[in-house]
Amino acid sequence: MLVRLTSGRFYYGWVIVLTLSITQLTSWGVIYYGFGVLMPAMSADLGWSRTILTGGFSLALLASGIVAIPIGRWIDRHGTRKLMTIGSIAATVLLLAWSQVTSVVGFYLVMVGLGLAMAAVLYEPAFAAITVWFQRERGRALAVLTFFGGLASLIFIPVVERLVAISGWRMALIELTVIVGCITILPHALLLRRRPQDLGLLPDGDSTSSVKLPIATALTPALNLTRSPSFWWLASAFSLTTLVVTTLNVHIVAYLLEQGYPSSFAALAAGLHGLMSVSGRLTLAPLGSRLTLMRLTILLFVMQAVALVVLLLLPSQLGVLLYVALFGLGAGAATPVRAALVAERYGSAGYGRINGTLTMIATWARVIAPVGAGILSVSIGYRPLLWGLACAALLAAGCVWKSGPGQYATSSPRH
Repeated sequence: MLVRLTSGRFYYGWVIVLTLSITQLTSWGVIYYGFGVLMPAMSADLGWSRTILTGGFSLALLASGIVAIPIGRWIDRHGTRKLMTIGSIAATVLLLAWSQVTSVVGFYLVMVGLGLAMAAVLYEPAFAAITVWFQRERGRALAVLTFFGGLASLIFIPVVERLVAISGWRMALIELTVIVGCITILPHALLLRRRPQDLGLLPDGDSTSSVKLPIATALTPALNLTRSPSFWWLASAFSLTTLVVTTLNVHIVAYLLEQGYPSSFAALAAGLHGLMSVSGRLTLAPLGSRLTLMRLTILLFVMQAVALVVLLLLPSQLGVLLYVALFGLGAGAATPVRAALVAERYGSAGYGRINGTLTMIATWARVIAPVGAGILSVSIGYRPLLWGLACAALLAAGCVWKSGPGQYATSSPRH
């Protein structure tokens, strides 16, 4: 059963979850995954190299990371409703502007703007909203949200490809503008609420007369977390796994082609990776109710390392499929588990600022991974690069272990 009734009443937090699930599906599908489909058509029409085009996308990711902390502070003070509404409007306008670009400078300016919009509408503010509205049910709520987010590539990559094939990339962007505007703006404006206390409830729908918030939740914002070794171990872990996942998302098809696999099989492997990622969010993420979130996070990072070893030591289609299964499950489940781990350790009151800080720290990995891995693949080859990524995944697991149970962990139940 998806929702939970409290005293016979439907809990409005699940409206928040379903609203954000639909808008995340749309925003990720168009703003993030749509770029890769639009890039070849733009390159052919405008005569721009893929380096120029991917440079614009890197600028978008950089801009998104730079504003993560101020956006997190805004969320802690004002909630997500206005932010996500404004972000949706900005994304809609910028998609339309993208359809009209004729110069590299104009394209880069649009990409920077879209990066700012990403910071306002993608996972970070959505995770913050879920953290405020849920405590015991947080794991389930995050699994639902990220399940829909994981479907974005499976649904929108074919949709965008079809629109480009029928109408061209400019008209496709205009049509995507309509989709984003219609599906995200009004739901964010009309259905999001700041916190359950405004409805006379606590997280999960508990009555304010019967349950008290954990003390640590109220104290967390005043803590200077950047002085905590535990925080920096966690930040290092998330940066390393971001580097691993981003690199493989961009380069796995190129590696498979270099190893002599048919292009059809390489494309199939990439598609199955997305499917396994979604499956991981439904099957492995709920294990947080049986394992501690720290141990589950370590397990998921080790799975990614093992997957890469399998890929390297079993040079066959079976080895590739085993890699896809292990890595997809581990990387997919890690998304909601990471959000739950941060919330468990540092509470909900300062979640936006804390998660924003972690996101900004990991930005370097997200920005340099595609280009840096491309340079290394030429200079040392893909196989040494993949061995390095396997070591990075294991190092990420070690960093989580070194972070310990968290100096500022809340007293809330595990979820």
